[in-house]
Amino acid sequence: MRVRVDEDRCAGHGMCLTLCPEVFEMSEDGWAVADPEGVPAGLEDAAREAVENCPERAISEIND
Repeated sequence: MRVRVDEDRCAGHGMCLTLCPEVFEMSEDGWAVADPEGVPAGLEDAAREAVENCPERAISEIND
């Protein structure tokens, strides 16, 4: 599982970082960035929670 942040929709609320800091971080510009390596095993539920709780709906789940 991987997640992607749409940088045009992200408003920098940081909810994703709060819910799943192992996958998300904030860029120097204040926007969310997802780990390009994907979601580590065991953190899928936390990543999905971040997707579902993004106020701007800027995060999407990608299933390879």
